[in-house]
Amino acid sequence: MMRRLAVSLSLLPVILSGCGKDSTELPVDGRDFDGVAYSEPAPYTGRVIDGYLENARVWLDMDGDEQYTAGPLSLELSNGNTAVLDSGEPTAMTGTGGRFSLDVSELALPAEIGPDLKPGDYPLYAVALPGKTLEQTPGGPVSVDHAYLLSAPPGVRNVTPLTMLARYRTLAGLGSFLEVPDNLSSSLDSINLLRDYVLAGDERAHAYARALARFAASQVPTEYNDVLAQADSDGTERYLSTQAVFMLGISLVQNAPDVIAVVDQAASGDYASVDVDSLVLPDVPLELSNPKLLTSQRIYAQSESGGLPTNQSNLRVSAELHFDYAEDGRLIGISSDGCMNPSMPELARLIGVNGYMSSLDAQWLPSVSLSEQSRVVYESPGIDERLIFDWDNARIYFETATTCHEAEGISAGSSELSGSPEVTYRWTRSGGELSELIAEIPQSGGTLTRTLVPQAVQSDPEHFPGYTLSENGSDVSSMLFSGSLTQCAPQTDEIAAMNQVATAEHAYAFTGYEPQPSGFTGLTANYDTRQPATALGDKPVNRLLRYGFLDPAMSGLSNVDNTSGFEWVMYYPSVLDPDNPNLVEEAYLKAYGGARACGLGYDEPPYGAYAWVQYSYQTLSDYLVGLLN
Repeated sequence: MMRRLAVSLSLLPVILSGCGKDSTELPVDGRDFDGVAYSEPAPYTGRVIDGYLENARVWLDMDGDEQYTAGPLSLELSNGNTAVLDSGEPTAMTGTGGRFSLDVSELALPAEIGPDLKPGDYPLYAVALPGKTLEQTPGGPVSVDHAYLLSAPPGVRNVTPLTMLARYRTLAGLGSFLEVPDNLSSSLDSINLLRDYVLAGDERAHAYARALARFAASQVPTEYNDVLAQADSDGTERYLSTQAVFMLGISLVQNAPDVIAVVDQAASGDYASVDVDSLVLPDVPLELSNPKLLTSQRIYAQSESGGLPTNQSNLRVSAELHFDYAEDGRLIGISSDGCMNPSMPELARLIGVNGYMSSLDAQWLPSVSLSEQSRVVYESPGIDERLIFDWDNARIYFETATTCHEAEGISAGSSELSGSPEVTYRWTRSGGELSELIAEIPQSGGTLTRTLVPQAVQSDPEHFPGYTLSENGSDVSSMLFSGSLTQCAPQTDEIAAMNQVATAEHAYAFTGYEPQPSGFTGLTANYDTRQPATALGDKPVNRLLRYGFLDPAMSGLSNVDNTSGFEWVMYYPSVLDPDNPNLVEEAYLKAYGGARACGLGYDEPPYGAYAWVQYSYQTLSDYLVGLLN
């Protein structure tokens, strides 16, 4: 089922201690002394703790990239000058008791450059090295078997799983690291997230920290772990991107309630006896490439005057779709305020990439409901329809509480979403490729079965797929491509300067729904395949611009005037995103306009349309932060 993690803030008392100690000794609290000036260039000292970690790499993150940076390191100051740290970010290996001492002498700047840099203004990071870092336990030192990262907020000099939790809550915009979220408040009540819980003898905090460290280790990529396990590795290797480290921290925040709940259940009040290594913790795959994902569609498919098509300014919002993802970027659900129109060809495209939307060129090609009921239910609060993806069991479930799909034989079982699907989709594979997608629709007299078989020669998910659709064993329609993609040049220099130009086309035949409109001929899927002079990421430009189709259930609606068939026309951002060049910005459903020559431009949206779809995207990290908020 779809997950939404809601976190509200509750300010709880934080126990602070450590006053009265010598200024060179780290407070139990873990923070710098307020109002106490350390003599420069005294080392910046602290501890790295799961249990105390010996031989872990620790560094002061001066440039904000969340990984170690060697020298010379140039830092732009607020006065416009540049400070150069010849030795790079202050770094060291921890010793006995997890203690570290960073040489921060280079942070003392010449007066003409600017004021001295203060180490307490920067966060600390540490990495436990597999096979090298030793955790001090009551039974003696134990070698860490898998790498994990730790961090602490600026000015905090204990680096622990709990300080990492505190730091990334702050980075996620959830408030000060001194605040504890409601869903953790009962467990973390009276626990100081910043202190040395080993020295303080806080067994509960220690058990939480060790479990969080285990969870953090489970999400570190095997490839990075292997790098750190090499004999010559000292933890200074740059492997993870800044966004990857950020996502590791955000995932820790998101999953901390579940991890802590496992510890609480195992402890039954006796946290000293918890065997953290035997706990069954959440297994949460994480996509560290931080892909950009479609998170919502706003659909305008209701005319103010009642009839469709109409001009764009006359279209009203009739539905909003929201796309939900797991932390590995896999689609797990789509919810709709108003009515959606699940497309079996689009579901087949998604199944072809195992639910990883970012693997597609265009994410979720448009498909809308033109039913007047969509606007009616949209104006009422709440979710009206949803798709739930069960990838482990090769099932997709469609639930509706509306009457929008009765022309397609889909009737709502209830006026509210009840968990009983109105349509169940299942699929089979052959040789790793999708062989058929089956929709089972309960009816009063039995089950209506629709089967989509992808076109074998067009199985590449990077292209718009062909298919054959049957109903209870009888063919209903097909969209079958012939030949291959044919390239062409813009017809004029003026057209060549346009944002969208059809420079490739793929002919296809659309069968079924006889008799077809007389003008429904010359069918091609048109693409803009012009490659920019600047470098792209992994995907070349392959923008689907237009294709035509027939849909009698849609054209037969009383509010729809259509005798020629339909076509979708897609529009893309004028500024090219080199990593995501094929993400649709908006799409229009219009009457099929007949054959269109290759080499023509597509810059102007249609005057008359049945529907207008706006797309919104977020990076996976921003999406996950949004769930926390």
